[in-house]
Amino acid sequence: MPPKNARAARPAYRCADCGHEVAKWVGRCPGCQAWGTVEEAAPARPALAKVSAGAPATPARPIAEVDLDSARAVSTGIDELDRVLGGGIVPGAVVLLAGEPGVGKSTLLLEVAHRWATSSARGPSLYITGEESAGQVRLRAERTDSVHPQLYLGAESDLSAVLGHVDAVRPGLLIVDSVQTVQSPDAEGSPGGVTQVRAVTTALVALAKERGLPVVLVGHVTKDGAVAGPRVLEHLVDVVLHFEGDRHSALRMLRGVKNRFGPADEVGCFEQRDDGIAEVPDPSGLFINRQESVVDGTAVTVMVEGKRPLLVEVQALLMHTQMAMPRRSVSGLDSARVSMTLAVLGKHGKIPTGDHDVFAATVGGQRVSEPAADLAVAMAIASSRKSKPLPPNLVVIGEVGLAGEIRRVNGVGRRLAEAARLGFDRALVPPDSGPLPKGVRATVVSNIGDALKIVR
Repeated sequence: MPPKNARAARPAYRCADCGHEVAKWVGRCPGCQAWGTVEEAAPARPALAKVSAGAPATPARPIAEVDLDSARAVSTGIDELDRVLGGGIVPGAVVLLAGEPGVGKSTLLLEVAHRWATSSARGPSLYITGEESAGQVRLRAERTDSVHPQLYLGAESDLSAVLGHVDAVRPGLLIVDSVQTVQSPDAEGSPGGVTQVRAVTTALVALAKERGLPVVLVGHVTKDGAVAGPRVLEHLVDVVLHFEGDRHSALRMLRGVKNRFGPADEVGCFEQRDDGIAEVPDPSGLFINRQESVVDGTAVTVMVEGKRPLLVEVQALLMHTQMAMPRRSVSGLDSARVSMTLAVLGKHGKIPTGDHDVFAATVGGQRVSEPAADLAVAMAIASSRKSKPLPPNLVVIGEVGLAGEIRRVNGVGRRLAEAARLGFDRALVPPDSGPLPKGVRATVVSNIGDALKIVR
């Protein structure tokens, strides 16, 4: 028997995908259920008893004496991307761009590389592709008119070869598509595994900080929409962006998730076209349907994405049913909040919907999750139930509570200013909304009963 003070044996095998450790080899990882990914782990190095002090790379200075020129943002040439980045990309920053397959990540970054290369003062741009051949990227560049002599292209999946390209080209911008396809010879595991992704990202971050080189990494996502790979990947980089879009819609939204140099909740809007991706500086018109004649079951609200107010039209359709369990179909809205709104309408608004199928959706495929759209959903449902349209040029803003009260939301004045710019001159707003812009006749409603007087 081993002595009582003997240490337990460390796990000798590790999954290359999720990092789960086991004491013996198994064909299927108990953590991620992947087959054939469990490999023998390298022996652990003994911990040092004491770390001796060494000479610092640069001496510490008072914060007021630190030079700011090296941390000033440089425009990428794409205004919507600069908006999300906080004014541009900072030299030495590492940006991680993640998104669903086919959403347009590579097309967007190829346009970024082209815009960067057209400015002679920034130096050339280097685009490294590990998923496609150089010929495939060239075909995309021809289609999107992104061919430029200062845009260099390399098809590599080995980290040492990527660093060799950087030494040869000496670019002002490096794009790696994608980080899951690059392999480090000094790390174990297959490309895309936890160990490999961590090693490749660490090396590229060190390169960016050492040379002041902005680096953009393309990252894969899981089926749940999260960035694939270890969570430490998002901690290592400076900026994390998500590129979102419905495959049935041309609209693409670039959302900031993490940003060390600016706001982390800003949104940029793009449109997928045959000749590439185009910016949409004024996207509000994409989410509303201005018809000649008013129809029931529609309400317009104003949501805020970052600092940008966007007008969104909510539509509802109610149909009488004989089934014991009526249907509740929701698209672009939070199904839980729609169910809550139906309960509030039945209890406090005297509009029962238990014998009706309810269909609720947004126009243009935009997803609305903030509570400020609750009142618009309620008014659209009530309008369809009563077959009575809401007044034209009306916007509805407010959160609906379980007691039927209309709660205050942030930025009502900024929302109504955007609505007035697009021709809306009437509004339903909650109490204590602050100063409102001129030209908008606002009606304050404190509960759901006051709001429903419009459709009585």
